[in-house]
Amino acid sequence: MSAVAARLFCLPYSGASAMVYGRWRRALPPWLAVHPVELPGRGARSGEPLATDLRGLAAALAGEIEGAIDGPYALFGHSLGSLLAFELAHALRERGAPPPLLLFASGGEAPAVRDDSEMARPRSDAELIADLRGYRGTPEEALADAELMALVLPVLRADFLLSGTYVYQPRPALPCPVHVLAGTEDDLDRPALEAWGRETRSGFAIDLFEGDHFFLHSRQAEVLGIVDAALSRRMNGGAAAMLQ
Repeated sequence: MSAVAARLFCLPYSGASAMVYGRWRRALPPWLAVHPVELPGRGARSGEPLATDLRGLAAALAGEIEGAIDGPYALFGHSLGSLLAFELAHALRERGAPPPLLLFASGGEAPAVRDDSEMARPRSDAELIADLRGYRGTPEEALADAELMALVLPVLRADFLLSGTYVYQPRPALPCPVHVLAGTEDDLDRPALEAWGRETRSGFAIDLFEGDHFFLHSRQAEVLGIVDAALSRRMNGGAAAMLQ
């Protein structure tokens, strides 16, 4: 396949913008068009208010991207983005859009067992910086850059509220397969990952990668290899992957 045959909409993690997926456009094959989704209040949408209600944000994003769905597509989200991708899939279904080929849930517990209520607690800038340090995904020189932190911390604070105020709503399982990706050194237990299987009435798979919460970057080539292979199988009519 050389012409665009499918689209991949990618949702960022807490504190990040669509730029975290910028390299994917060059790294994935040309038949798969990568669409990094920019959230309000960051990047190209920095002039817009930051969202603090996740389900409302998903509904708004569904309205924005529905027009770009002109054929097969998939959703990918990492950490907070996995939860947002899940709600986006439901919001698109409510709008009558066709289901995605696959929902990739990366670096996040299943919505039904996720409890981020502690993240709704008000945090000082120092506490947020400590949280960033604990995630091991931000260089010390960046954490010490007061000008950079002045831009990052309001976004991170709003994203923590998105997670912390989220309340799971049981609904009929999604008609698309769910493919979970996780780091072996991340603080996510196997049952919390396997619980994603209850959110689909189609196929389900788990792939583990050496690394911490940000294996998405440290193991980018392996991650993209899995994304490419899984979507190629779906595009070629292969059987949906089952729990591994």
